[in-house]
Amino acid sequence: MREMCKVDDRDKMKQKKRFSIGTMGLKSLGVCRVEKLKSSMVNARSPRMKLWLIRATTTVLLWTCFVQLTALGGTWGPRVLKGWPSCFTQDSHSASALDLKLLPTVPARVLPPKRVYKNNGYLVVSCNGGLNQMRSAICDMVAIARYLNVTLIVPELDKTSFWSDPSEFEDIFDVDHFITSLRDEVRVLKQLPPRLKKRVELGIVHTMPPVSWSDISYYHNQILPLIQKYKVVHLNRTDARLANNNQPLELQKLRCRVNFGALRFTTQIEELGKRVVNLLRKNGPFLVLHLRYEMDMLAFSGCTQGCNNEEIEELTRMRYAYPWWKEKIINSDLKRKDGLCPLTPEETALTLKALDIDRDIQIYIAAGEIYGGKRRMDSLQDAFPKLVRKETLLGADDLQYFQNHSSQMAALDYLVALESDIFVPTYDGNMAKVVEGHRRFLGFKKTILLDRRVLVDLIDKYTNGILNWDEFSISVKQVHQERMGNPTKRLVISDKPKEEDYFYANPEECLHPSDDEPVSIL
Repeated sequence: MREMCKVDDRDKMKQKKRFSIGTMGLKSLGVCRVEKLKSSMVNARSPRMKLWLIRATTTVLLWTCFVQLTALGGTWGPRVLKGWPSCFTQDSHSASALDLKLLPTVPARVLPPKRVYKNNGYLVVSCNGGLNQMRSAICDMVAIARYLNVTLIVPELDKTSFWSDPSEFEDIFDVDHFITSLRDEVRVLKQLPPRLKKRVELGIVHTMPPVSWSDISYYHNQILPLIQKYKVVHLNRTDARLANNNQPLELQKLRCRVNFGALRFTTQIEELGKRVVNLLRKNGPFLVLHLRYEMDMLAFSGCTQGCNNEEIEELTRMRYAYPWWKEKIINSDLKRKDGLCPLTPEETALTLKALDIDRDIQIYIAAGEIYGGKRRMDSLQDAFPKLVRKETLLGADDLQYFQNHSSQMAALDYLVALESDIFVPTYDGNMAKVVEGHRRFLGFKKTILLDRRVLVDLIDKYTNGILNWDEFSISVKQVHQERMGNPTKRLVISDKPKEEDYFYANPEECLHPSDDEPVSIL
């Protein structure tokens, strides 16, 4: 019994030792077990918890994005969002948003495909003269570049002529439209590639004026080999360098395409031109009179009819001041009798009255400053009191941008002339010719082409009492009966290209007289 008690006591002692040891290690052991338990629980639940967390986070993010986009959708959001109902927008806003689908959609502009060809080199051109002289030259240079398979650099405009206009091409014409609208015919770049540009800046370039009135074979045989040799050729005079007649039909149509389609004026010029036309239209029909009686024209032509001695001396000095005006000694009276002088304002007034132009019609003067000013314009003003100019129709702020930019002023006059009910040029300069041809293209709009040689003879007979008013008026009408811009054949004089009809005044290859409608070439 005693032994059994001892054994029990020893067992109890062992248990106490174990208990004490166990309690000492239980904390660490328990911690480990708790951690293991937690770990096992987490491991058991991790897939579910991860999935739950992902779903919760995604839901919150999507809802936040939805709220933000719905709130912003009314101003710049996608059209899809604008059609969604939202508690963050008013009902009226939602309704107007839903109506967006009823608005007409603007079709995307389809550009012509690029023409792929082996590039033979680069053609750089410097135009000379006024706006319309340069305009026709640009048309010629595009056609030449197309038929030589070369790259054309956007033409440089004249800045050294009498007008000293600093305008660049992009100041007058929409340069991006010019490039893209012709991409299926010829590659046009705003500037040469850097390596070639550097050579040109250093003066390492072949520069020359092409021969006037040449056909396309001249450019194939003479100019193309130079481009292939030098890679870049600079043509420094481009007016009247391509013949009027006997050119391939495709070339003639391309000249028209450039003139009537690719050479679009800048948005600023176009918008101002529309404003002027709208102002005129509010008061009924209007006539555009291209009264080419400006100082430079008189000095260049030597025409001094109606000028006093002081004015004649001033015009003569100016003619001698420009060395490229080759004709210096001029007999004004003989030149006038040959019909080579612009009509004076006084002669113009008599002519318009003889043609029975309505006294109350608006007459828009498309010209610069008239030489002699009010003294020379009084007779025209008395005969037709509704004389207007862009300066009288528009404010100074409207024309501020155009000051000292004669080509941009001429572009504005060009647009108004195209839209007029009647166009009357008093001299067959470049603007008169190009506007005449453009009005033919627009459906043979009325253009009175004055026969100056006959007119000055009739005017002299009337002023000298040889003809009375009725006789004078009847004669003037008879002379101009077939000179109203109606369809005619272009005069061809093979051995005298300067005396034949100008292509841009009557581009008959591009016209359809039978339909009386312009043909689409774009």
